[in-house]
Amino acid sequence: MFIDTHAHIYSEEFSGEYPEMIERAGKAGVKKILMPAIDASTHGAMLQLEENHPTTCLSMMGLHPCSVNENLEEELKTVENHLKQRKFVAIGETGLDFHWDLTYKEQQYHAFEQQAEWAIEYNIPIVIHSRKSTQACIDVIKKYTPKGLRGVFHCFSGSLELAKSIIKEGFYLGIGGVLTFKNAGLAEVVTQLPMEYLILETDAPYLAPVPYRGKRNEPAYIPLVAEKLAALKSTAIEEVETLTTKNAMELFNLTDDNA
Repeated sequence: MFIDTHAHIYSEEFSGEYPEMIERAGKAGVKKILMPAIDASTHGAMLQLEENHPTTCLSMMGLHPCSVNENLEEELKTVENHLKQRKFVAIGETGLDFHWDLTYKEQQYHAFEQQAEWAIEYNIPIVIHSRKSTQACIDVIKKYTPKGLRGVFHCFSGSLELAKSIIKEGFYLGIGGVLTFKNAGLAEVVTQLPMEYLILETDAPYLAPVPYRGKRNEPAYIPLVAEKLAALKSTAIEEVETLTTKNAMELFNLTDDNA
């Protein structure tokens, strides 16, 4: 069994073919798909997909840093209300994004730290988006790991030094399609990392692995990432499957009832 630990499969890119997409994932051995939240505009679609496919799709709850704007407090209140109503598999995705627009940089920090506090309060992991901001995100989590914060830096593509800093804090690294990209540099880093801190993801519909690079990504492509990881680690894909699934089960506290 594979677990796709990060996929926006409720997005409009999959509209009209959710059952078929989930069926393709199942045939590829992907039995669990964890869905990160974005903001109030998409919570409904995410929760509906989970309701329709409760044995496969598990929702997170949070506010994406790219959705942080003048409505921040309203968005955070929405997240808080959802957290009070039911159990979620994680807080996220949250974090910092310094790639597109720095207008709300300080507000991004506020949203991130609030969600870190909720992750501790509700005893669930946090899923971190760290585009052009990995060191800044590490600096933030260092304030909270002594209080029990745990989680994953999703879509990791940074340096070995950054990877070691993340692992030192007890966090996992989400490895996806970028691993298969030539000249991305991630393959060289991953060869030097312990498997005990790696989990697999697609970030669907984004960042499809080779040979689908540039096309829509989907959970059924997880084995392509696993295949590349197995080659880099000089091990069998079955070993990658076993270890990354075990890591995901432990991080997200998945049990026989929900996995």
